[in-house]
Amino acid sequence: MEGKIRIEEHSLAPLQHYDSASEDEYVSILIERETGTLAFKNIESFIFVNCFSHSRMNALNWILQTRATLGFSFQTAYLSMAYFDRFLSKCSIDSGKCWKMRLLSIACLTLAAKMEESEVPVLTEFQSEDYCFENKVIQRMELLVLSTLEWNMVMITPLVFLPYFITKLCNESQTCHVLSKTIQIIFTLIQEVNLMDHRPSVIAAAATLVAMDQHLTVESVKLKMSSIHEFRFLVAEDIFAYYDQIQSFYIEKENYKTQEKESYTQ
Repeated sequence: MEGKIRIEEHSLAPLQHYDSASEDEYVSILIERETGTLAFKNIESFIFVNCFSHSRMNALNWILQTRATLGFSFQTAYLSMAYFDRFLSKCSIDSGKCWKMRLLSIACLTLAAKMEESEVPVLTEFQSEDYCFENKVIQRMELLVLSTLEWNMVMITPLVFLPYFITKLCNESQTCHVLSKTIQIIFTLIQEVNLMDHRPSVIAAAATLVAMDQHLTVESVKLKMSSIHEFRFLVAEDIFAYYDQIQSFYIEKENYKTQEKESYTQ
């Protein structure tokens, strides 16, 4: 994904209007429910093989571009990506048939919008420049996605934890910058690696910490997380392990960019 992700004020609802006890109770409920999102943990071996990686990247880029065009939240975009990966873990699509992958992308985004958005555009608004599908074709694909996922469309995502972690871990003057950077990290990662085999709360905490400070040790992670009431439900080593994985990913990506630039100038 090229460039910066633009963060709109409505992208994520802040938690400032809750009192501290309500925040803690709300997040504890989310943490209890998030274990249900790990039922498809073995998705990586199927989704991220080479023959699918290019098609998947195109699909996810289209979802992000359409999200921006239609003014959807990042929660909607993330949820549609999760539906996309879950569907492909259960139902095979020929990656060479680009129109099928685009149709699946449209269906996943329309379903996610119905789950998250207060106003959902008509299906014609979801059409792409390179493909044009009849409404009934999109609706049939929506039904196929729903049946394949057994109508289990409610998911806890890392994005719902971000306002809580950011307000707990950051100074008030830093929150907007850290929120923008954390979302950038999460959506860069989801295009490259499988987020479905990690607890959403761990992803959110690790990405927030990377956005705040890229030189933390496991002890400093423990110290920062100990200030959070619901930390008792999380394991500091798990958060640091994913924190370290994100760091390694970015180092590898930067090294690749440097090598590519050097080879181009030679």
